[in-house]
Amino acid sequence: MNNEIKLFENTQVRTVWDDEQEKWYFSIVDVIAVLTESPNPRKYWSVLKIRLKKEGSQLATNCSQLKMEASDGKYYKTDVADTEQIFRLIQSIPSPKAEPFKLWLAQIANERIDEMQDPELTIDRALQQYLNLGYSENWINQRLKSIEIRKELTDEWNRLGLKEGQQFATLTDIITKTWSGKTTKEYKTFKGLKKENLRDNMTNTELILNMLAEASTKDISQAVDPKTFEESKKVAKQGGTIAGNARKELEAKTGKKVVTGLNAKLFLGNPKK
Repeated sequence: MNNEIKLFENTQVRTVWDDEQEKWYFSIVDVIAVLTESPNPRKYWSVLKIRLKKEGSQLATNCSQLKMEASDGKYYKTDVADTEQIFRLIQSIPSPKAEPFKLWLAQIANERIDEMQDPELTIDRALQQYLNLGYSENWINQRLKSIEIRKELTDEWNRLGLKEGQQFATLTDIITKTWSGKTTKEYKTFKGLKKENLRDNMTNTELILNMLAEASTKDISQAVDPKTFEESKKVAKQGGTIAGNARKELEAKTGKKVVTGLNAKLFLGNPKK
């Protein structure tokens, strides 16, 4: 299972790619948020499920639950549907965005087939997506590198037999708290974020130090080969400490705080960030 964030008209839709079944699963709440622009898509889905059941539809009954990242950076079970089920869901929601969203779903499916044949397309599309949002090329280079480093770290955690979801989130929190002084949730709140991806809202310097923390954690883990989750937590703190010390030294030299309230809305288009 691979969790990804997809963008429809600059709105985030959480998705999961199932390697075994070779199909996408989409967060139903996110899809409803896109189609309805409801201030409370969870309540909308709750009411819609009751209506669908009364109509004899099996959609609400057959939808699955998968762990997806929430606004607090942790993973929770979320109602999801595959592409076919989402198409049926769209028919139950009056929306002017229905047709463009159907086209978007078809495009997502086709892109995955292309990427499986040529993995470099994944990088190219990510690059173009960030450019379209207004990020500078310098920032994008750092962000793509951060994705690679994060993947290397999670591969290491998978090697150790750690569980995706709560354990990954706990270790990430330790790393983030140790280097930045804030947990993932606190960091996002500080930047005024909700569902947005924290790394997409980091400045260049924040990204670099976060990469240093995660790369250091991975390197230390490979060197000491922790046998338990508790040992991995100690390694996470050690990796975070390396970046934390670098942050403190940089702040002492510049007199400026590295961790800032700046988010993408505030720094987009500024090549110095």
